[in-house]
Amino acid sequence: MENLTLTQLLLDWYNLNGRDLPWRHKGGAHPNPYAVAVSEIMLQQTTVNTVKSYFEKFIEHFPSVYDLAQATEDEVYQYWQGLGYYSRARSLHKTAQMVVTQYGGKFPQTRAEVSKLKGFGTYTIASFLALAYNLPETVIDGNVMRIMCRLHHWTEPLEKIQEEIKQAATRLTSATQAADYASAIMDLGATVCTPKKPLCSVCPWQKFCQSTYADDVEQIPQRLKLAKKEFNGYVYLVFNSAGKVLIRKRTEKGLLHGLYEFPWSEKHDLYTDVHNCNCEVSHIFTHIKMKLQLLTVKSENAGDGVFVPLAKLEQYPMSTLMKKVQRKYKI
Repeated sequence: MENLTLTQLLLDWYNLNGRDLPWRHKGGAHPNPYAVAVSEIMLQQTTVNTVKSYFEKFIEHFPSVYDLAQATEDEVYQYWQGLGYYSRARSLHKTAQMVVTQYGGKFPQTRAEVSKLKGFGTYTIASFLALAYNLPETVIDGNVMRIMCRLHHWTEPLEKIQEEIKQAATRLTSATQAADYASAIMDLGATVCTPKKPLCSVCPWQKFCQSTYADDVEQIPQRLKLAKKEFNGYVYLVFNSAGKVLIRKRTEKGLLHGLYEFPWSEKHDLYTDVHNCNCEVSHIFTHIKMKLQLLTVKSENAGDGVFVPLAKLEQYPMSTLMKKVQRKYKI
């Protein structure tokens, strides 16, 4: 198996079959590193199809790193609603401010400097440098690990062969067309070498892959599955005499920091005089299955929150879970 042959085959395939994405630029580095940074942060733990519309609206509202740096945190959250993992929005906002104040509005071009940006982990650093500057960085995510394991028919658990995967992926990375190669390997995993029912017949590497049409191809790679924890609780829709509803802003550190929410608790301990709506909402946060029972309350006490008119709720950035509560109760 010649690495150069495989690399060129993939690049040729990508030239004809690569996806057209709003943050994608074929034929070399992207002319706008800011767009690459936004897309890379958005794509962390989120699918391409979900990100598309959010990316376009975000870039339209914050067309440059300067616009994002000058925005308020609430404004950034407003255009992130529905994407989840709001810590990413905070990181992207802080990164924009760092780029403006520390780098004169231009994104850095070295691994050492990019690693200082908020929200840029190992994978994002490599992907950003490859896509934004065409540097020969090797991107390794779930797609790449699956492709490498199938290419070599490695059936050991992923946890035991991380170094082998890294070395194999590095050998195939193009030294001169790193941007296109990074996009190509992503597209191969997303559209051809998929987790289930891979399309081996149209794969540019089918003649070299040791798992082509193999009976166990869908079982490669081997992964350890984490059991999801279950969380049951209560969410309170508190209305005052004016018909306004109570919301509060989260101050605790975590995924939902800075977002607004209806009061909720794991225990039925926030209010006593409640009406049970006999309905619930459910949501999955990474490895947590959450179910919240809806309760309504009449009260004039705002506590650490604020009463807002129902018509103005959309002005307050909320998590997908709280949006589900709104839809369930039709407010």
